[in-house]
Amino acid sequence: MWLSKSVYEFLPYYYMALGFAAVLASVQIERWFWSELFGFGGLLSLVGGLVLWLKRRAYRRSRSRHSIEDQA
Repeated sequence: MWLSKSVYEFLPYYYMALGFAAVLASVQIERWFWSELFGFGGLLSLVGGLVLWLKRRAYRRSRSRHSIEDQA
């Protein structure tokens, strides 16, 4: 699967925003099953977006560090 660079770069923020919205919706929903479902799904989305963002940041830092060491 191929994604354009702008979509690929925005995905972690999209996941986190979607998760945050789902957690907020779970507070407003009165039926217990849907509230728990939205809350759990929202937390998964928040954590997934955060992990994706942190993994990308660590990879980019390691690549930039390796390119500096290769030049020296």
